Amino acid sequence: MAAKKISRARKRDLEDPDEFITFWTRLFNFIAEHKVQVSCALTFFVVLIIVAAVTVFFSKKSENKAFFLLQQGVVKYQTLVKAGNPNKAYLDAGKDFGLIMEKYSGKKGGKLARFTYAEMCYAAADYDKAIANFNKLFVDFNDELFLKNLILNGLGYSYKAKKDYKTSAKYFEMIVTTPDYSIKDEALFNLGELYAETGDQDKSIDAFKKILSDHSGSMYTEIVKEKVAWHSKS
Repeated sequence: MAAKKISRARKRDLEDPDEFITFWTRLFNFIAEHKVQVSCALTFFVVLIIVAAVTVFFSKKSENKAFFLLQQGVVKYQTLVKAGNPNKAYLDAGKDFGLIMEKYSGKKGGKLARFTYAEMCYAAADYDKAIANFNKLFVDFNDELFLKNLILNGLGYSYKAKKDYKTSAKYFEMIVTTPDYSIKDEALFNLGELYAETGDQDKSIDAFKKILSDHSGSMYTEIVKEKVAWHSKS
């Protein structure tokens, strides 16, 4: 069998020492010649690398674990609710989500677990606990406008359910003043109802009209049209 020819480029690669090998060879030679001076610094350097690597690894591992437990908790909660056990679902969720929020409080999965649990508290008519959890989320999602608005929305609905209409309106008003339009129409609709409850019919109609002028494709459009038309006749 004829011997395989080796290209000139490949010959040069074989003749020239690998850069990685050369670097580490020089480094180890230097360490051998300066053992005392280098040992402490090198040990510290290696420890830093190991600590950093372990931190990143466990950080990712913890984040994945938090999301996995969150998913498990949601599935368990939904299964119990569908089975006709809403009270048991809520009580079990409190235990499961409590552990996630406590152990992974600094992780995104832990923060989203608190948001999910706050929604569960609202669904179970445990409005005070929902409010407490929504308030804790403000710091976590202060820089994320959409999630912040969802938290304000949750607070608005919770106070509305408690018939504290003035406090509820305050949170929906905060949503209306933000540049994010995703749930503004919903906030305006709630404000229209809240202002009506507190006897301020003019502000109520203004909120409804703003939905018609600024959010033409809103799901509340037809309802708002009826309310505005009824008010015009009265």
